[in-house]
Amino acid sequence: MLISFEGIDGSGKSTQVHLLKTYLHTRGIEALALREPGGVALAEKIRALLLESKQDIHPTAELLLFAASRAELCETLILPALQKGTIVILDRFYDSTTAYQGFGRGLDLQMIATINRIASFGLVPALTFYLDILPEDALLRKFSEKSLPLAFGKDELPLDRMERSGLDFYRRVREGYLTLARQEPERIVQLDALRPVSDLHREIVSHLQKKLGIG
Repeated sequence: MLISFEGIDGSGKSTQVHLLKTYLHTRGIEALALREPGGVALAEKIRALLLESKQDIHPTAELLLFAASRAELCETLILPALQKGTIVILDRFYDSTTAYQGFGRGLDLQMIATINRIASFGLVPALTFYLDILPEDALLRKFSEKSLPLAFGKDELPLDRMERSGLDFYRRVREGYLTLARQEPERIVQLDALRPVSDLHREIVSHLQKKLGIG
C-alpha cells in the first residue's frame, strides 16, 4: 500500500509520517518512509539543487527536476518495496507537483498530469493525508515573531529556495491542494494541521485501520 502526506511547508507532514511509521512498526507491519524530493542518492542531489540553490530556476525546469527525482525514487525504492508487500509512506508525492508547479507557478495542469503519470510509473496512493494550514500560520511555526515582519522572502532569513517564493505563492499552492481534495475526496483526507499532533495521529491511524480492515 502507498500512503502519501501532503501540505505546504510547515504543515507538520514529516512529524505525522514518523508517527505513522512508528505505529506500524510497533504492530509488526513493515513500513518504509521516504521523502520527496530525495530518498536515494541521485534524488538527494536534485533536492539540494532545487532547495538550496540561490539562483533562479525556470518553472518548467523545476517541474522536470522534481519529476526526475520522483522517477528515480519510484524505480529504485518505491516499486520494489510495494512488490514485497511493504507499506510505503511518502512525505510528498505527485500532488505536490500539481499544487506547487501547477497552481503555484502557473504551469499547464494537463501537462503536469502527464508528467506526473510518467514519473510515478502510474502509481496512485491508496490514501493521501492533506494537512491544511494557512501560509501565515505555517510561517509562525518556523520562525519567531521577531523574525517575521516584512522579512518573508528576504535572503537573510533561513528559507530554502521554494520558501523564498513568498506568501502569495503559498496561498496559490494551498488553493491547489484544496481543489485536489475536493476533486478526490475518496483518496485525499483533509485534516486541520493546527490540531494537536496526537489528535491528528489518532485520526490518521483510524483512517488507515478502516482502509486495511483492521481494528
